[in-house]
Amino acid sequence: MNSKTFIKVALVGNPNTGKTSLFNQLTGLNQKVGNYPGITVDKIQGICHLSKKIDAKIIDLPGTYSINPTSVDENIVYETLVNDKNTDHPDVVVVVAEVENLKRNLFLFTQIKDLEIPTVLVINMADQMQRKGITIDVPSLEKALNTKVVLLSARKKTGIVELKNVLKEYQTINTKTVADISERIHGNFFDRIKEALPRFSTYKSWLLITQKGSSDFIGDSDQEIIDFFKMKPEKIDKFQHKEAVFRYQVINEVLEETYIKNRAKGTDLRGVLDRILTHKIFGYVIFALILAIIFQSVFAWASVPMDWIDGLFVQLAELTESYLPQGKFTDLLVEGVIPGIGGIVIFIPQIAILFMFVAILEETGYMSRVVFLMDKIMRRFGMSGKSVIPLVSGTACAIPAVMSSRNIESWRERLITILVVPFTTCSARIPVYAILIALIIPDKSYLGILNLQGLTLLSLYVLGFATAILSAYLLHKLLKIKNRSFFVIELPNYQMPSVKNIGFTVLEKTKSFIFGAGKIILAISIILWFLASYGGKDFKNAEKNVRSKTTSGDLSKSELSQKIATYQLENSYIGKLGKIIEPAIRPLGYDWKIGIALLSSFAAREVFVGTLATIYSVADNEKNKATIKERMNSEINPITGGKRFTFATGMSLLLFYAFAMQCMGTLAIVKRETNSWKWPLLQLVGMTGLAYVSALIAFQFLK
Repeated sequence: MNSKTFIKVALVGNPNTGKTSLFNQLTGLNQKVGNYPGITVDKIQGICHLSKKIDAKIIDLPGTYSINPTSVDENIVYETLVNDKNTDHPDVVVVVAEVENLKRNLFLFTQIKDLEIPTVLVINMADQMQRKGITIDVPSLEKALNTKVVLLSARKKTGIVELKNVLKEYQTINTKTVADISERIHGNFFDRIKEALPRFSTYKSWLLITQKGSSDFIGDSDQEIIDFFKMKPEKIDKFQHKEAVFRYQVINEVLEETYIKNRAKGTDLRGVLDRILTHKIFGYVIFALILAIIFQSVFAWASVPMDWIDGLFVQLAELTESYLPQGKFTDLLVEGVIPGIGGIVIFIPQIAILFMFVAILEETGYMSRVVFLMDKIMRRFGMSGKSVIPLVSGTACAIPAVMSSRNIESWRERLITILVVPFTTCSARIPVYAILIALIIPDKSYLGILNLQGLTLLSLYVLGFATAILSAYLLHKLLKIKNRSFFVIELPNYQMPSVKNIGFTVLEKTKSFIFGAGKIILAISIILWFLASYGGKDFKNAEKNVRSKTTSGDLSKSELSQKIATYQLENSYIGKLGKIIEPAIRPLGYDWKIGIALLSSFAAREVFVGTLATIYSVADNEKNKATIKERMNSEINPITGGKRFTFATGMSLLLFYAFAMQCMGTLAIVKRETNSWKWPLLQLVGMTGLAYVSALIAFQFLK
């Protein structure tokens, strides 16, 4: 068998240049997501087949505007490119630029080029050049930048073959620098650096001297030299300012000869849309309407497939009980595993629809306008405009949302963002919200489009976001930490969403949700079934005790059997635990069964539904094959004789889950990001207290 050549290719670029789309085109389904060693930041890589003899490992590095790191994400780019012993140190770098913002994108390109690594410039969205009135002299640009330039459209799939051909011949790419900063900053100083560190490029030596990144790959003797050249921060700032000015001078000279944009043709639909979508009044109205449409769709479109899935798991339980022999293993499957897993799988349609809409908003470029629009609000509440990114991404999951706060330079603003992100409604809450809303809110529509259940779900999202903002304002007043920050965001061009990219996003996010939650739910379902199926002396003597308290003939055989099953559940291990916590939650309208679901859902919010499904299945001695919604709807409050899940109880639960700390995973990641148990514990106590008081007031007022 012929051995293949394997090369490493790093994708680098400013945010919103289409780097992710290019990565998807190059790697397809050959993608792998992990974490960088020692930090919980996504490491995305994939395999691209360049030819029969050459494969490329494509490494998608975090978006950055400069190789001078000011955040954890940017530091990853620095470490990967500067450390030649890093496992991901590339053989060739592909810098992805956007055709309409080439000047700004080339700043990062010139920095990487000066590291003397083979570097390719990819100008993405080339399909828009004619419409934007843009002309590029590619041969002249290649000569001026000492590199290969590829005009490409990741969405239209043009230029991909040309890029692959360039990557195959990466060793022929000129590694000569573009902008030699030494003479422009301080000639004598850089001459001394060149003489003292001859094995490094001048710019790499400069970065090692001025940055605080890892230097484990440098020998002791070189480290001593670097330490000798260290300088005061004020002097570094002065030199870096000179560097930036010089680089833009070089870039301007290059583009003046190679890049032409007809401004008359450049005033297109984008300007009109931006004025409307970022308007100080209409911008917020439009955003609210878009959210309303999304949540209407989440309920309306998902109802049919959800009913089908619900019925499918009921049939699966029936078939399992019919074909497997009676015994504890069959009981475990029928009462524990199948109801528990069914309690999460049923919500796949709603999760997928929500992720689809979020992906469309990001793909079209609208989400960046939302971030820009909300920056005006964030500033008033002590957060950076960059805080909107974690808050918005928190609608998917709080864990990556907390991690995404790393691009906030100010520790104070970052800490406030971390502490309030869990208030935003994550996708794990959707199963809880969906089942409770379906139980207590009528499925009515107004004007033919406004569904009451969809409006309720939207209200919960708004409530979570508003609470996050108000909490941030409170922290802003309480935390006396010096603050200095700035906000930079790029507004990309509006584009037609890529069906392929949306498909990848929905598939990966849904898979992550299902398999991540599925493992937890399966484990908890088995534990809950065991705790509900076994107990002490009273549990074992359930039939004797029930018969002794029942007059012969008062109950039918079916009623007696059900009474015995209920008695067993109440005296099982889980029943005993539930009875212990019941006095604390009874004022909220909950019984011990709901209490157990609350406790178990701290592992993952979506476990709430699966827990109740397991408990109610064990309690049902007749094994009536009802869906989880039907079981919850038929649950009786023994004190009132009415339904357990009344409007008051349902609203109490909705408010509890809207405010309570999301899950133990979120707690753990907050501890890791703040490097202290102080903040996550304060967060846990504060959010739980708010959740309890809100739920208490709601139930007592509404009952």
